[in-house]
Amino acid sequence: MTLSELESAKAGSLAEIAAAADAAAVEALRVKYVGRNGSIPALIKAMKDVPKEERPAFGKAVQAWRAEVESALAAKGAGASGAKAFDGDLSQPGRWRALGVKHPLTRVIEETARIFGHLGFTVADGPELENRFNNFTALNTPPHHPSQDRTDTFWFNDDCLLRTQTSPVQIRTMLANKPPVRVICPGRTFRRDTTDATHSANFHQIEGLYVDETATKPVSLADLKSVLAYFAREMMGDGVTVRFRPHFFPFTEPSVEVDFSCHVCKGKGCGVCKQSGWIEVAGAGMVDPRVFKHVGYDPEKYSGYAFGFGVERIAMIKYGIPDIRWLYENDLRFLRQLG
Repeated sequence: MTLSELESAKAGSLAEIAAAADAAAVEALRVKYVGRNGSIPALIKAMKDVPKEERPAFGKAVQAWRAEVESALAAKGAGASGAKAFDGDLSQPGRWRALGVKHPLTRVIEETARIFGHLGFTVADGPELENRFNNFTALNTPPHHPSQDRTDTFWFNDDCLLRTQTSPVQIRTMLANKPPVRVICPGRTFRRDTTDATHSANFHQIEGLYVDETATKPVSLADLKSVLAYFAREMMGDGVTVRFRPHFFPFTEPSVEVDFSCHVCKGKGCGVCKQSGWIEVAGAGMVDPRVFKHVGYDPEKYSGYAFGFGVERIAMIKYGIPDIRWLYENDLRFLRQLG
């Protein structure tokens, strides 16, 4: 292309842009002339074929064409999109946007870490993608247990799964550290549950573990009860009491279910506690000796307790949330009520 032909092409492109009727036409012309495969980039790539003595003038003309086309496209695009000049009063103060609020689940996790931090517990973390040993075997869960079925657990292969609880973090902590161990393990967990007002396939747990040497600092069920009673009062307020009921978990012996007295009716019975006066909150117990053997702890030398509860469960009780799905819908109208 000669310089005269280039000038003619430039005039034609600017005329096309001037005649563009809408934003779609402007965009089409942008692609045609300055897009990756447009006319102007093609000319720039072909500069090597221009005679050496003509190359400076030709290159300058191409760059000038490109600048004029981009300027014309910008001006035409603003008009085609209906953009208007700002007609506000810049002397007026800006509109205040309130600060955001923490999500209820975040608030419960942070408050729990604070409460147990006063008792010497530190926060431990672990991966959401786990292996069979950490999630089941080391926790004394037999192979035939229903929790290992594919109808209950998200398996990727025979040894890789999405963790069903945060207990594997306890196993990882014990494998990596010698007693004493005093940790809480907050995190996201996964189970094949049908989502409804009180269940979700993706939820959060906080588990706790305390292990120490039996001869010098024996850990007992009485210690566990006092710790959970302290947590209940700090999280739910004064007047809340704790009840332990016998239960079974593969990784603790003895095992208990933990109830808090209903903070709404103060134990008298209401719709929240289904007229019982109590709300089931956690599972707990003394660490089974077989769990200690799996992590290399001598069960004759060490004792410990463990507990675990659902973060969503605590949040729903504490803030009076009737449907677990509200916690995941990111509705600002709901979240701002808890600010």
